[in-house]
Amino acid sequence: MPLTADKFEQLIAHSTDIVVATERSGTVVYYNDGAKRSLGYSPEEVLGKFVAQLYPSLEEAKRVRKAMLGPGHGGPGQVDAFQTTFLAKTGEQIPVAISGVILYDEKGEEDGTIGFAKDLREILHKDQLATLGEVAMGLSHEIGNPLNVILNQTELLERDLARLAGESDVSVELERLDAVRREIGRISEILRRLGEMVEEESYETVDYVGPARMLDLRRRQPAAGDPRLRGLRILVVDDDLGICRTLSELLEADGCAVETAHDGEEALARAESLPFDVVLTDVAMPRMDGYELFTKLHGANPDLPVLMMTAFTYDKDHIIKRSRLRGLRTVIFKKPVEPERLRRGILEAVYGPGDEPES
Repeated sequence: MPLTADKFEQLIAHSTDIVVATERSGTVVYYNDGAKRSLGYSPEEVLGKFVAQLYPSLEEAKRVRKAMLGPGHGGPGQVDAFQTTFLAKTGEQIPVAISGVILYDEKGEEDGTIGFAKDLREILHKDQLATLGEVAMGLSHEIGNPLNVILNQTELLERDLARLAGESDVSVELERLDAVRREIGRISEILRRLGEMVEEESYETVDYVGPARMLDLRRRQPAAGDPRLRGLRILVVDDDLGICRTLSELLEADGCAVETAHDGEEALARAESLPFDVVLTDVAMPRMDGYELFTKLHGANPDLPVLMMTAFTYDKDHIIKRSRLRGLRTVIFKKPVEPERLRRGILEAVYGPGDEPES
């Protein structure tokens, strides 16, 4: 069956590519269904209008025309897969590759143009995912193995420290080793996140500096947990900035409102100026330890629940024991923090074991 002019016109009209034709002045005289789907403009919004409205700027429209007139992109009077950008009705900039020609009348004078543009978003996305996969595999190999060595050596150092210290107070040194272990965990989490992006063929970017963007490798928020956590006001007290950051991220992901303090005196000042539902405090801190902070908080507000956190079981100054005698109910071991144990401890402190919140 011969391809008639009518059938050819129907084929172009329903093509998934963007097909646009203009007359010599640059006025759009043809706009197909593929263009409507990709760019979002109706034919009435484009036909009879200057073609530059389909570009992010007049300068970009001129760049495409200059390429079409010159010999370097397929020959004089045409372009072949010339990459540019269209501007959708939504404001999104769409990368495209244009193949087009200048049309001439019987006298050889320019009569207009027609161009076929391929939407490159899906192609570029697949290319970026392929590159991301290569990066993820390389990082997992080159960083993962040294991280395992560092983690193993950290465990050996902790054992030797406990053995050599005897009765000495090594709480500061143990906290430092714990900080190293947490940062190793953060790096490992980033590597896992990269792997997930490749497997799911999905990634997001965030603003960096100016127009630059970077890959979003932040921890994904977990599925909705216990609704009783949402809206709880929590004060986290720890001289370790890494612990404060980690706990804030975990609890804010559950819908809690979190404030932090880096020693006991700062915590007391915050507790005086802001209402809290529960306080999480470290055991060993400079200037004021966990027991002294617990005692002062309990004296000022006996109904304010306080949970203590420690990175080790050795309680040289009996801080945990003395605090339990004064009413402390929960101790959370943070090597590293176990999210479920943390959530249970907070819920028990606020609502009591097995209690349901008041409606």
